[in-house]
Amino acid sequence: MCHMTACAVLSYVSIVFLKIAPFQRIKSRSQFFRIATLSVVFCGSVVGGNISLRYLPVSFNQAVGATTPFFTALFAFLMTTKQEAWVTYGCLVPIVTGVIIASGGEPSFHLYGFIMCIGATAARAFKSVLQGVLLSSEGEKLNSMNLLLYMSPIAVLVLLPAALVMEPNVVDVTMTLATEHRYLGLLILVNSAMAYGANLLNFLVTKHTSALTLQVLGNAKGAVAVVISILIFQNPVTFIGIAGYTMTVMGVVAYGESKRRHK
Repeated sequence: MCHMTACAVLSYVSIVFLKIAPFQRIKSRSQFFRIATLSVVFCGSVVGGNISLRYLPVSFNQAVGATTPFFTALFAFLMTTKQEAWVTYGCLVPIVTGVIIASGGEPSFHLYGFIMCIGATAARAFKSVLQGVLLSSEGEKLNSMNLLLYMSPIAVLVLLPAALVMEPNVVDVTMTLATEHRYLGLLILVNSAMAYGANLLNFLVTKHTSALTLQVLGNAKGAVAVVISILIFQNPVTFIGIAGYTMTVMGVVAYGESKRRHK
């Protein structure tokens, strides 16, 4: 919630005071509905991902997240009828298959955590396609900073009551931590500013490439996160799990090559 509040404030300051981007008004109710849907889905993807981390190790969570391109391709076809080359779709097969193999060989597998992780993954894919529509379609065409400006306050309104219900002592805990750790406020501020930059770059990549490419590129980050997770947390992995992770990464590499050749 702190992240989205910071995104709203920084977007407003950048547009109104610094005039980094021209201010755009919402054109219609349908556009507002799409922005609101984007905000709610974004919140769902983040919350679902955080819940899944309570039950699954980071390495397995990232491997499941590697299926995001598959869901993105599906939603892109259903929502925009946009089709990729068949060889590009073929490259998604090892990405998904690798995760299935890794699931079978994951010693820390938890069904509820897995369901939440898949739900967060599908929500993230849907969000990518919807933000692509808002950023690129002729009828919508918001610039990245304005989309973040409108999306962030709605996300805060969704997350605030949820946080108060699910974490009723969140205010007391935050105040206690603030008194115990003198730099907590500064760390939260820096973290929120980084979240603003990450979301803004996310929108820019979507606008200038595609939702599917954005998610495939994100899998490179996931592969690095898997390795770092294993090194830091020492969570157990099996040969089957490693084989699944490797197949997923190889699928990502093949996808990048197919997009380059059919550009």
